[in-house]
Amino acid sequence: MSPLGWIVVTTVGVSLTAWVGVLTLFLRDELTDRILLGLVAFAAGSLIGGAFLHLLPRAVAETESADTLPLFLTVIGGFCLFYVLEQFLRWHHHHATTHEHEPVSYLVLVSDTLHNFIDGLVIAGAFLVSVPLGLVTTLAIAFHEVPQEIGDFGVLVYGGFDRRRALVLNYLTQSTVILGGVVGFYLDNVFADLSTFLLPFAAGNFIYIASSDLIPEIKREDDTLRSGRYFLVFLVGIVLMLGIRLFGGVTG
Repeated sequence: MSPLGWIVVTTVGVSLTAWVGVLTLFLRDELTDRILLGLVAFAAGSLIGGAFLHLLPRAVAETESADTLPLFLTVIGGFCLFYVLEQFLRWHHHHATTHEHEPVSYLVLVSDTLHNFIDGLVIAGAFLVSVPLGLVTTLAIAFHEVPQEIGDFGVLVYGGFDRRRALVLNYLTQSTVILGGVVGFYLDNVFADLSTFLLPFAAGNFIYIASSDLIPEIKREDDTLRSGRYFLVFLVGIVLMLGIRLFGGVTG
């Protein structure tokens, strides 16, 4: 099979990880409601872990210049842009005739779309080097996508989407990994340089969503025991991303 064939097949496979949330369709609404805040905590940990343990180390590794100041300014830029975007969404949210979905839901969709597109570029670049490297890279990316997709699905439902619509939207954002793979194949030289901008920018998005929207939600819990449990779930998200980095050997 040609490199393009491998890229398409594997990125389609990675996109299917978005459907892990389908398991919740078999749960009672009461049970789903009880676990939603736990999923929000898990998503916060996964986003923090993804930003600091995957995206930023990869961005630093791909930076040719010894001066990393532009890289970290891009992180701040990604953070600030999402702040402005969320304020606009909140303004629209308060002036619209319906108030169904929290702005964080849309921020998650935007950031996840960018992140998955970058993953597609990475997969394409790996297969252009060799098929074995491409397969290992795809496996590592799939492993870190599963926990993140579970968390993102929980955030979408918590933000007001019903479970079926959240699943579909989650898949649509995840499917941009396919687009990233194909674009990466045909424009490999162009996006090799652009990734040094996209990676820290996406990291800034992740940090903003986790720190500004998700962590405050779990901090609202007044019950000390439940609050402690949510913090442990938050740590699980970080530790899982750390484990994937240490034992995956590719994404970082």
